[in-house]
Amino acid sequence: MGVTWSLFFPPHPTLTDANLPSQEGKVFIVTGGYSGIGFELCRILYEAGGKVYLAGRSEEKAQAAIQKIKALSSINKSPTAVPKPEELVFLSLSLDDLQTIKPAVDKFLADESRLDVLFNNAGVSNPPKGSVSSQGHELQFATNCLGPHLLTQLLLPILTQTAKYSLSSSVRVIWTGSLVVDLSTPKGGPSVANFEHPSADQQVNYTNTKVGNWYLANSLANQAGEHGVLSVAQNPGNLKTALTRHLSAIVPILAAPLLYSAKFGAYTALWSAFSTELTVEDGGKYIFPWGRLHPSPREDLLEALKSKGDGGTGIASEFVDFCDSKIVEFK
Repeated sequence: MGVTWSLFFPPHPTLTDANLPSQEGKVFIVTGGYSGIGFELCRILYEAGGKVYLAGRSEEKAQAAIQKIKALSSINKSPTAVPKPEELVFLSLSLDDLQTIKPAVDKFLADESRLDVLFNNAGVSNPPKGSVSSQGHELQFATNCLGPHLLTQLLLPILTQTAKYSLSSSVRVIWTGSLVVDLSTPKGGPSVANFEHPSADQQVNYTNTKVGNWYLANSLANQAGEHGVLSVAQNPGNLKTALTRHLSAIVPILAAPLLYSAKFGAYTALWSAFSTELTVEDGGKYIFPWGRLHPSPREDLLEALKSKGDGGTGIASEFVDFCDSKIVEFK
C-alpha cells in the first residue's frame, strides 16, 4: 500500500530547473523532445547551457518546439549559463522504423565528439489494435523497446568514449518505465512469447514494453557499467501528456485529480541523469517519481532480471537476446 500511495503522491522533487548545475560543454539526446516530458527536458537542459538534440520524426514539430523553447528561455534565463542559439538541434529519426536510426546516429557522430546523457524518453501507448511498425512489429514493442535499443547500441561507443574523460557516473542512459510496471505486470514478468505473440489487449502490450525497458536498462548496465556508463530505468510519474491520446476520452478526465504537469516527469529524468547519489553500482535500478530509488521492487521482477546462473529466471536476458535478433541487420 505504501508503494502505491507513493506512486500517486510522491515527495517533493529535489532536483529541478531551479537548482540544476550548469551543463555547459555537455551534449544530450532526448527522444520525443518536442512534446510533454521531452519538451520540458529539452527546455531545462538548454537553459542550463547544454547542447540538446531533439530526436523525433517530425521536423515541423521539432522546429516549432525549438522556437518555443528559445522564446521561453529568453524570459526565464538560467543563472548558471547563457543559452546559445545553435545549441538546440533537430535529429531526424523514427523509432518505429529501424532503417532511420543508423543514419541519424551517423549524422550525430559526424557533428559531435561526445554524448553525456541519452534520454530514451519517447514512447507510444495503446495505439489502435493491429498497429505495426515499418518492419511489421507490434507498434509499442517497436517504438518503446526495439528502436531505443538499436539507438543505444549504436551510440554506445561514443558514450563509453565520453565516460573515459568524465566524472564518475556522469555519463548515463535513461530508460522510461511506467507505474504499470509495479501495478499491472503479470507475475514473473513478460517473456519472449508475450512479444512474439502480442495480446489483443493493447494495454497489456504497453505494460510488457515498459517492463521491457527495465530489462534493457539492466542489460545495458551489465554491458557498459565497467566502462563508466550508468544505465537506469525510471517511472516518470502520472502526468498530463499526449501519451493518453489513444485512450478513451473519459480516461484523462477521470484520472485528472491524480495527474501532474509534464515538468514533474522531467524532474524524475533529471534526477536519474544528474543525481550525485547514484553511482555506476546502481546500474539497472529503477527510479521513482520525482527522483529516488524504488523503495521495494517486486521480487519476481528482480528474479527476472537475474540470470539463471545467478539464481534468477533469466527472462530479461532472453528478451534482450530476442531484441538483438531483431535489430542486428540495422546496425
